[in-house]
Amino acid sequence: MAKLITEKKYRIEVPEGKTKERIDTFLTNQIENATRSKVQKLISDCMVFVNGKNVKSNYLVKPFDIIEASHPILPRPDETEPEEIPLDIVYEDDYLIIVNKPAGMVAHPAYANYTGTLVNALLHHTKKLSALNQPGRPGIVHRIDKDTSGLLVVAKDDWTHSRLAAQFSKHAIEREYHAVCWGKFDSPEGTINKKIARSKSDRKKFTVSEKEGKEAITLYKVLEQFVFTSYIKLNLKTGRTHQIRVHLAGLNKPIFGDNTYGGNKILFGSDLPGMKSRVQNLLEIMPRQALHAKTIGFIHPHSKEFVRFDSELPSDMKELLNKLRKS
Repeated sequence: MAKLITEKKYRIEVPEGKTKERIDTFLTNQIENATRSKVQKLISDCMVFVNGKNVKSNYLVKPFDIIEASHPILPRPDETEPEEIPLDIVYEDDYLIIVNKPAGMVAHPAYANYTGTLVNALLHHTKKLSALNQPGRPGIVHRIDKDTSGLLVVAKDDWTHSRLAAQFSKHAIEREYHAVCWGKFDSPEGTINKKIARSKSDRKKFTVSEKEGKEAITLYKVLEQFVFTSYIKLNLKTGRTHQIRVHLAGLNKPIFGDNTYGGNKILFGSDLPGMKSRVQNLLEIMPRQALHAKTIGFIHPHSKEFVRFDSELPSDMKELLNKLRKS
């Protein structure tokens, strides 16, 4: 088992007479051995609260503010221990692994998830993983959300990792997702081109924005439409955090079951008989976002050939679709 991870907690009351100062600067001076970049990371990860609310790094502290901060201590690389966890390996050679990650599994150790991750499973499967990432993330070239299932690329050496990462950076990776979302589409296919920015009301969430944020492009195609939902495939032209989930929520078509972006409540068809019980039954089948990273394609760094890998829908999404087809 992995070693116990400790956590330091701080509670600081800003003294009377304190002049206004950015919170990242203030905490850097208050916490022993802290650096400004580390404090900013804690703030962006929602580990810092002022008077019970998350703030940004440029928040100006004022007298009598109550600041609460948590500082989880991540394991060193040698403390992330191998765990015998089954892996669904779609492909493996001397340079990389394609893994079909189940929903519910975190890609690598992080706050509140230090065991049972994909990295723990990979360390049991092989001793050969790249070391380009920060500690605790060997081999991980990219990530998908904990409650999203599907294909991930893992690098076995640094050279392969760097070449794969370059393709992701240039948006040269082919990625196809399948999802069930609320509502119907007027057009059978289209492009969502909306910037994505961090939510000002909840730092753990993101939102579409006209002016702020980063460029994000998602292509969609409707595969099937039901009474109050749609089954679609999506291709990413950019790779922003929560991109598909945020783009669809911005269209008022959140992914079915998405607890973060409003997909876990009735949005359409509320006037239909027995709708509440029908949706409750479907949410019991799909208590997470109905999103699966189905296909991934890229230039193999060593063979220089384009390779593409595909995966079946997980059982919960298959069951959800079967229920929707019968409704």
